[in-house]
Amino acid sequence: MADGIMGRKSVRSFDGAPLRPEDRKKLEAYMRELTNPFGIPVECVLLDANKEGLSSPVITGETLYVAGMVEKKPYGDIAFGFSFEKLVLYAWSLGIGTTWIAGTMKREKFQQAAGLREGWMMPCISPLGYPAKKRSLKETMMRKGVGADSRLPGEKLFFDNGFDKPLAGEKLAALAGPLELTRWAPSAVNKQPWRLVAAEGRVHFYEKKDKGYTGEDTGDLQKIDVGIALRHFLLGLEAQGKTPSVTAADPGIPTPADTEYIATVVI
Repeated sequence: MADGIMGRKSVRSFDGAPLRPEDRKKLEAYMRELTNPFGIPVECVLLDANKEGLSSPVITGETLYVAGMVEKKPYGDIAFGFSFEKLVLYAWSLGIGTTWIAGTMKREKFQQAAGLREGWMMPCISPLGYPAKKRSLKETMMRKGVGADSRLPGEKLFFDNGFDKPLAGEKLAALAGPLELTRWAPSAVNKQPWRLVAAEGRVHFYEKKDKGYTGEDTGDLQKIDVGIALRHFLLGLEAQGKTPSVTAADPGIPTPADTEYIATVVI
């Protein structure tokens, strides 16, 4: 699945065909087995767009959505990002297109259709379907507007033992594959809020906060983005034959303003 990360693109233009029964069956089975390093259940439900009257102004040709839900608790948004990205990448491996949607929808209608429970939140949804042969003009303009085909350089994202020195040399080379997969993780309006600090045998994940990304119904969208990045990093390590683990023991590294420790990967 790590190989599919670099080839995946967000899809907003679909061909209008429903999922093939065999693909839907595989997707439903995968949804039931979603896990994350924090042991927090993330529930997903498929929603028929026509039957439920669901749509998004940025999507065309969709017939199906998936809504993801998680309990409102510490690390819930991180767990959500990790698990929902697992589903997104699995869907792509089946040839099914997706895109993360947190705002451009009638949220209350989706929450009602998904059966959202008290004390839970539905941070994001995604359409599910086969990509259209050609992107709509709206989608093309959206991708251009957020710079979807570009990412920050590694020296602004990955650091060595602290935030004062970019990761370089042999240390960078040893993690080059996993870090590149992490660099290309999707994020809300392509903000890329994750920051990684490599230490001896460990890589610490941080959130670089921007204003306006936290809400009662969504949780912290940038924490969700860090969860996505964490999934990409672990996939990269696993592709190297490693068996990493995740802890949440803050190493006490001095951090820049508006930067919060999230978790540590033990390699």
